[in-house]
Amino acid sequence: MVEEAHAEPAGAPHGAERDGHEDGAREDEGHAAAEGGHAHGARGHDGDPGADGEALDRPLPEGVRHRVVRYVATGFGGLTLAELPAQLRQYARFTPSRRLKYAGNAMAAAVENDAAFRARVAERLCAAQPELCAALNEGTPPPAADPLDVAAVAYLLRPPGWLKLVAAAGEEAERAGAERMDEAAREELDRLRAERDEARERGRADSERLRGEIEVLRREGDAVRRKLRAAQSDIKRGEAALRKEQERSEAQRAELQARLSAAEGETRRVRARLGEVEAALEASRKATREGRSVEDMRLRLLLDTVLDAAQGLRRELALPPVSVRPAETVDAREPAQFSPKDIAARALAEDDPAILDQLLALPQAHLVVDGYNVTKTGYPMMPLEKQRLRLLGGLSQLAAQSGAEVTCVFDGAELAAPVLLAPPRGVRVLFSKAGVTADELIRQLVRAEPPGRPVVVVSTDKEVADGIAKAGARPVPSVMLLRRLSRG
Repeated sequence: MVEEAHAEPAGAPHGAERDGHEDGAREDEGHAAAEGGHAHGARGHDGDPGADGEALDRPLPEGVRHRVVRYVATGFGGLTLAELPAQLRQYARFTPSRRLKYAGNAMAAAVENDAAFRARVAERLCAAQPELCAALNEGTPPPAADPLDVAAVAYLLRPPGWLKLVAAAGEEAERAGAERMDEAAREELDRLRAERDEARERGRADSERLRGEIEVLRREGDAVRRKLRAAQSDIKRGEAALRKEQERSEAQRAELQARLSAAEGETRRVRARLGEVEAALEASRKATREGRSVEDMRLRLLLDTVLDAAQGLRRELALPPVSVRPAETVDAREPAQFSPKDIAARALAEDDPAILDQLLALPQAHLVVDGYNVTKTGYPMMPLEKQRLRLLGGLSQLAAQSGAEVTCVFDGAELAAPVLLAPPRGVRVLFSKAGVTADELIRQLVRAEPPGRPVVVVSTDKEVADGIAKAGARPVPSVMLLRRLSRG
């Protein structure tokens, strides 16, 4: 069985108390209830007839319809989901009051059109009010019963003569409503007459009071007018004096404004001159700092290069000491010297990666790579992004193995936005600015190095190679770097 949160008693109160409950139900149900009543009337001729074949030829009276919907909402909860019409199953768990509010039309339509559902509701109703149901089945409704209850139960049970009971209940409800309206109209008329008489009395009293107040105000107005004329004379004299004072103030203000404008102009000129002096001083200081910093860096780097080169030459050439060592006095056989033919046989090819290793082993060596020149020589079919990542990964390993400074230059003159790239460890990544090619940026890097520092530039561009060679750098073909990187 479907459970209900708050079940209402099956019986219903009679008389005026019952009418009060009906009014509350009407407010909850709203316009949906009125539309439901018209739905019943529309099916009067072709709706489900009673056991005797009778059918309504007019809409149910409003009071009867409300009682019917209320009985259906109360007996609704005792039915299983299978016993409920499909359109009412969604309201099975609602309380009777919520069913009245949200399902009034649906319950009215179901009880009118579904005879089996109406019979189940009537069975639940007879279980709650057996005496009234029995009396209606016998055709003798109790005289003291509420006509609306009798008509609603008769509508659900459909005993012989139920149409007369419903019609009688409608006439009784209309008569009671008309009487209530007449009584209310009479009471409203009496109330309005009393208010009219009271308003007349108040009007006469107010008129007398206002006449006295008007006389007082008239006397006060005369006194105020006299004072006003005196005040106006004083105001005119004051305005004349004020105009003279304003003219004098305007003259003084104009003079002060002219002086202030001259002072502000002089202040602006002094401030502009002061700003120029400060800007020139700051530019001078900045130029001094930058020149000193760049020159110090270049000299320090050149000194480190000379020192490292001297130590490297000393190790490579194994220079003997200036003074004679004791070991030189020992009589021994010296090794044979290489002939020019043997030296030529041991020379390296121009694209041998070993040459690049020897160059990077020089003290303070700086490797500058023309990025796209190398990638388009080695793997031109790959997208530019993957070309950059592959080259930078190999250069990172080379920097870690050789310890040399590595700078990779890419052409960025035609880029719409900066490239998002995380440079690998040990590799400096540069993109040329708008209007500057990668070749020009490489030449700037070579010119920025101090004379004497070993700088190796990887590029197959002959113009670049010739230019950097004149600047003192060593050009290396891209194939040599690609072979060195493929070796790992």
